[in-house]
Amino acid sequence: MTKADIVAKISEKLGIEKGDVQATVESFMDEVKNSLESGDNVYLRGFGSFIIKTRAEKTGRNISKNTTIKIPAHNIPAFKPAKVFVEGVKSNVEVK
Repeated sequence: MTKADIVAKISEKLGIEKGDVQATVESFMDEVKNSLESGDNVYLRGFGSFIIKTRAEKTGRNISKNTTIKIPAHNIPAFKPAKVFVEGVKSNVEVK
């Protein structure tokens, strides 16, 4: 499902114009991104949390030059689904 699909479904479900829904979805994503970039996590009860995870420093390899490189510690955004969300997916989606 793409962002356009989400906008179309919400527009159809609520009877709101696609342009308004598009602006709302874009604004939501911007707020989540801005919050994470400023170091704050975003908690959406019943859905999940957008959190910042810290990756430890590690040693990697540049295969083409056959050298080792140090990958510094860094933060990455992550999503942790709520238990209700996880249980719904487990019970409704077939294992492939």
